[in-house]
Amino acid sequence: MDAHATTSPWSTVPRLAGRHAVLEPLAREHVDGLRVAVEGSGLDRLWYTSVPAPNDVAGYVDAALQAQAEGRVLPFVVRDAAGTVVGSTRFYGLDPEVPRLLIGYTWYAPRVQRSGANTECKLMLLRHAFEAMGCACVGFETSWFNHASRAAIARLGAKQDGVLRSHKRHADGTLRDTVAFSILDSEWPVVRNHLRARLDAHA
Repeated sequence: MDAHATTSPWSTVPRLAGRHAVLEPLAREHVDGLRVAVEGSGLDRLWYTSVPAPNDVAGYVDAALQAQAEGRVLPFVVRDAAGTVVGSTRFYGLDPEVPRLLIGYTWYAPRVQRSGANTECKLMLLRHAFEAMGCACVGFETSWFNHASRAAIARLGAKQDGVLRSHKRHADGTLRDTVAFSILDSEWPVVRNHLRARLDAHA
């Protein structure tokens, strides 16, 4: 691998900072903070999500870092304005030849869901994908049964592309129908303005 490849935005997890949240490269040192964030949230008991149980957080982080080492994902940890770890997200489905990627594996402690931190994280991730990585398209995928996630993705301004039947499996092994959404680069300026307005409403 040449030097240019090692510094490519397609292989490097950036640190993205805003007023309400900070996204930084996921590391083993974040295990304890993520465990605290998920404890008592009930998120891990939702069968149609991939949120780890508190005792599984270390393995979850290790698997994400292994996927990063294999060039398949760019994982982040999320901190709130006070610096407390409140969740995780990642770029995955990386396809620099298109160029295209997916944003997902996202979960937050309940206290920051539908908050300024959540909105700002999406704004920062989309800005990096479109403006630093030059994406033509950014996608989102979620389980048919994850109605909260489907509504949240639609609120971003993403368009629903369709439903992929028996597309993959949920964490419990059941077949998953995947609802696919996307934002195109031509739509990004309007989506950016929309997210900025939503962020201002949290100020």
